[in-house]
Amino acid sequence: MIALGGNAIKQPHEKGTYEEQMANVETASTQIAKIARNGYEIAITHGNGPQVGNLAIQQEQGAHMVPAQPLFILGSMTQGQIGFMMQQSLQNELIKDGKDVATVVTQVIVSTDDPDFQDPTKPVGPYYDEETAKRLGAENNWIVKQVKPTGEKNWRRVVPSPKPLGIAEAKAIKRLVESGTVVIASGGGGIPVYKNGGKRHGVDAVIDKDRAGAKLAEELGANIFLILTDVEYALLNFGTDNEDPVKKVTVDQAKQYLSEGHFKAGSMGPKMEAALGFVERGGDHAIITSLDKAADALAGKTGTHIVPN
Repeated sequence: MIALGGNAIKQPHEKGTYEEQMANVETASTQIAKIARNGYEIAITHGNGPQVGNLAIQQEQGAHMVPAQPLFILGSMTQGQIGFMMQQSLQNELIKDGKDVATVVTQVIVSTDDPDFQDPTKPVGPYYDEETAKRLGAENNWIVKQVKPTGEKNWRRVVPSPKPLGIAEAKAIKRLVESGTVVIASGGGGIPVYKNGGKRHGVDAVIDKDRAGAKLAEELGANIFLILTDVEYALLNFGTDNEDPVKKVTVDQAKQYLSEGHFKAGSMGPKMEAALGFVERGGDHAIITSLDKAADALAGKTGTHIVPN
C-alpha cells in the first residue's frame, strides 16, 4: 500500500498548473513502476489538500454564476482529477509490462459523532496572513486557524478530519489488486460518508489520507505500508539545530517519540500514527520516506522503518 502526499503532487512553491502537477505525478510514477516491476501487488492512495483547497476557492468565487458544491463533492472531483493523472502516467510507464492500472472512486465511512466535527483540525488550501484569513473566513463562513507559530503567512482554512472507520469499496479494490491491477483508490482520504437508515450520505470533511490509507491497507491485508512525503526520514527535534533522522524504530519507541512531541500534528504526526496503527494491527512494517526514494526505501536502503516490538 503506497500513500502519496498531496503536497508531492502540488509542491508548496508551485502555482498548481496542470503541467506542474503532471510533472510531479510522472516522478512518482517512475518510482512506483520500479516497485511494480519487482513483483509487488500495489494499491495507491494520495492526498488532495492543496487541490481541494484551490477547488473550494474556485467554487466560492464562481458561486454568483453557478452553484457551489459541498466539500465532499470537491473530494470526489479531486479523486477524479488526480486519479486520472496518476492512472495515465502509470499506464504510460507500465504499458510494455502489460500491467493494467485503474482508479476507483472510493467512499470512506466516518461517524458524525467524531470530535473533529466540533473542533476542525485539517488545513486545506493556501496559507494566508492573519488579516486575510479572518476576512476570508468571515466572507465564506470558513473556520480559520493559525497553523504555524511563525511566518508572514501562517493561517489556513481548517475543516473536520474524522477518523476512517471503513472503506466502502474495499472488496472490489482487493479483487482488482489480486488480479494484478495497479489500483489508485481512496484518493484524498476518500469521500467521507456516514450511514443513516441503512443508506450512505456524504458529509463535509477531509479525511487524512495516511489514516485512510492505513485503514485500506488493513482491509486489503497488505504487508507493507509505504508513506511518501517530502522528507527522506522522520526527524527527531524537527525544526531545531539538533534534528536527527529516525531510520528504524519499534512501535513502542515511536509511541514514546510521539508522546514527547517530536512528530507534530498537521505534518509528521498523522503519518507516524497511521504507520503505527498499521503495524499494530498486523502489518509487517511501515516506511516513511520521500517521493524520489520510494524504491530505495522499499529495498531497505533509506527511509524511516517502523517495525513490531
